[in-house]
Amino acid sequence: MFGRNKTISANASAVVTGAGSGIGRAFAEELARRNGAVVCADINLGTAQETADRIVSTGGRAWAVQCDVSVQAEVEALAEQADALLPEPVNLVINNAGVGVGGKPVGETSMDDWHWTMGINLWGVIHGCHVFAPRLKAQGYGGIINVASTASFAAAPLMGPYNVTKAGVLALSETLAAETSGTGVNVTVLCPTVVNTNIFTTGRIDAGITPLMNRLVELTGVPAEGVALTTLKALDRGQLYVLPQMDARMIWRAKRYLPSVYTRGAGLLSRLASAKA
Repeated sequence: MFGRNKTISANASAVVTGAGSGIGRAFAEELARRNGAVVCADINLGTAQETADRIVSTGGRAWAVQCDVSVQAEVEALAEQADALLPEPVNLVINNAGVGVGGKPVGETSMDDWHWTMGINLWGVIHGCHVFAPRLKAQGYGGIINVASTASFAAAPLMGPYNVTKAGVLALSETLAAETSGTGVNVTVLCPTVVNTNIFTTGRIDAGITPLMNRLVELTGVPAEGVALTTLKALDRGQLYVLPQMDARMIWRAKRYLPSVYTRGAGLLSRLASAKA
């Protein structure tokens, strides 16, 4: 049985989805540095293997598993594979897999893009929580980190599917945190702004705003490693919300105290940006 005072992120038996790059890879590598054993899951087995190889090359323990998180059966199979691969039962799950969609208003964004984004960003996290949360509660110890975004409450124009899915992840995390309170399971939801990842180059971003988004990453993006470190510390403290950047915290406060002003301002900024594009 796990000790209740044990730091969750140390010596973890972890599953990380979307571990092939970006924040997922940063989480996997940081957990390995903390003497954890990590199942690196990704829809792209090649990039998941790259992450696992990087960890193993430094003396860590990691295994690559292919998983499409939008399919419940594949997440259930991931749990079974983790049981077979890891030296101890899973005690930390990081639902990180996600994709970016943006550039068109509601009504012009295709239904295919809506379904694709919902499947990965929202259903992927639902599947992860559905499969692993009962296991962790039964153990009486563990942690779940769900990767949302500032988009979960910022609701910027031209990002409808992304905003909706990340808002769902935030609500799911809040619900799960209440349900696991007192069980020994910590739930943390990560809501960053711009992080140095490939989400804008691998997602379905309208070509007209792709250069703008890439430039935004160059100018304001923060390293994924720092975000992962901050989030793991928050998990160990039992902290629900993680807003790792100052602009995320400013947006949070603006939405809370000046919601109408914020919404009109966001619309104005979007129109000005479109006019300059």
